[in-house]
Amino acid sequence: MGLVGHNGSGKTTLLKVLAGIYEPEQGSVSIKGRVTSMIALGAGLDPEVSGIQNIRNLGTLMLISRKMVEERLDSIIEFSELAQFIHLPVKTYSAGMLARLMFSVATELDPQILILDEWLSAGDAAFNVKAAGRMSRIVENADIVVMASHSPSLVKQVCNKVAVMESGQMVFLGGVDEWVDRYGDPDVKPPPVPGH
Repeated sequence: MGLVGHNGSGKTTLLKVLAGIYEPEQGSVSIKGRVTSMIALGAGLDPEVSGIQNIRNLGTLMLISRKMVEERLDSIIEFSELAQFIHLPVKTYSAGMLARLMFSVATELDPQILILDEWLSAGDAAFNVKAAGRMSRIVENADIVVMASHSPSLVKQVCNKVAVMESGQMVFLGGVDEWVDRYGDPDVKPPPVPGH
């Protein structure tokens, strides 16, 4: 499911409730499955230790066995494209490198429910294409993905449902085609006005 809406519409707040970071002020949340979230870039990372140690730490936070993390370690490093930096402290990483590390860990360790907030905003174009391919694989394997994005093309590519947020309220929930029918195709620019 893609969460869309302007900045401040409530997308990240909703994701934080789903991830268990915030308690709801009203109602209740019922989640069945292991939740992995990538909401705040760098959350859960120890800036003083290496990328490889942070992979192990993130696995522990995700309640993944040490054995499974070690079995997947090479694959995580390879996907992240950080091999030459993996033994450096993550405080030396750029925002794009942090995004690649966190995305690689979160998606390699078989999340049941994956919560993402603008997960590709810090990555470079080539990595974004590769990450979108991995997201397609996760979606095909019937895992649950809830992501906030300002990229309509990404939402259309990855999601089968869309929720539109306005002022902290969900004002639309439906299929991607319904969303496009109701709000217009955000990737199609209107024709230019004659004389302008």
